Amino acid sequence: MLTGKHILLGITGGIAAYKSAILIRLLIKEGAEVRVVMTEAAKQFITPLTIATLSKNPILVEFFNPENGEWNSHVNLGLWADAYIIAPATANSIGKMASGIADNLLLTTYLSAKCPVFIAPSMDLDMYRHPANQNNLEILQSYGNSIIDAETGELASGLEGKGRMAEPERIIEYLNSYFDAPFLGKHVLITAGPTYEKIDPVRFIGNYSSGKMGYAIAETLAQQGADVVLITGPTHLSVSHPNIRRVNVASANEMYEECIRLFPSCDIAVMCAAVADFTPENPEENKIKQKTELTINLSKTKDIAAALGQMKQDRILVGFALETCDELDNAYAKLQSKNLDFIILNSLNDAGAGFGANTNKITIIDRNGTKTFFDLKPKKDVAKDIVTYLYGKINDA
Repeated sequence: MLTGKHILLGITGGIAAYKSAILIRLLIKEGAEVRVVMTEAAKQFITPLTIATLSKNPILVEFFNPENGEWNSHVNLGLWADAYIIAPATANSIGKMASGIADNLLLTTYLSAKCPVFIAPSMDLDMYRHPANQNNLEILQSYGNSIIDAETGELASGLEGKGRMAEPERIIEYLNSYFDAPFLGKHVLITAGPTYEKIDPVRFIGNYSSGKMGYAIAETLAQQGADVVLITGPTHLSVSHPNIRRVNVASANEMYEECIRLFPSCDIAVMCAAVADFTPENPEENKIKQKTELTINLSKTKDIAAALGQMKQDRILVGFALETCDELDNAYAKLQSKNLDFIILNSLNDAGAGFGANTNKITIIDRNGTKTFFDLKPKKDVAKDIVTYLYGKINDA
């Protein structure tokens, strides 16, 4: 998928710079044309001669050639590239990119690049997990950069932990996935998991949703090129794909506010979360002591899907319906009332479907009432079915 692609590689000063030589060879083997920008510190770890020989292009380090004054234009580099990979990306360079500091050619090129940027962190485990570094990575991801997450293993310090630059083969996989992606350029909002409605500081009203279905859809869409923002209630799940930006919320109102804020910048929204229908009217500030009887007044939560349905215009809006009786009728009524493009029904009456399970059995219903039935499958396979159906809807539109 990289044949004829212009790949700009940025190498910063870390021990993992030796992997950049392997990465260059793999990129060229894939058919890409490679140009390389190095920091001054990177030259201490791998020689420009080695990199120039492998890439078949001169290495750029300075803003200009000191011998003839020829200018190395960071603007032209950014325009030339189809993708800019910074590998390895040290904590120092990551911090500078997050802060907009441009004190070398690699960084000025980053700030002016029009192409997608892939960042492969590399550092010792304590540096990697430091809150400042994690915050910088989140900032870079929020800017639309893809973070190819560090791997766990033996580090240059002799310690074991997370911080190793992703292997070159894995970086190639990410690039191939990006360029062979039916959802490339699409911005997708996904909700997942339960919401917790606070009763007092130690108790809440919730449900049994694990978030597995929503997370599987997010991963599948990201693998197919979409830029995904995942608004998730409390779960024990994690995301690993660099195209997924996670937004954590707890209550239905918090999820509502984030959806309203982010939906206008999205092309597609998939409402997979199990949002509470009711929330306590007056949560207690202190823990409620044991009583013989307790009455909790509940008020209805804001309907997120219905609110987005009123805002949707030409966006695609997908809903979920978990039903226990009159499943098809109830799901279709929900589709119409919330202005959805299609709805995904699963029934608690189907063994292996519903909350907590690793499998699901769904029926997709569109605006015309057409029903598409699917067998019981692992949720990762169900996610692929949903995404395939969604792709068909995009092409129809």
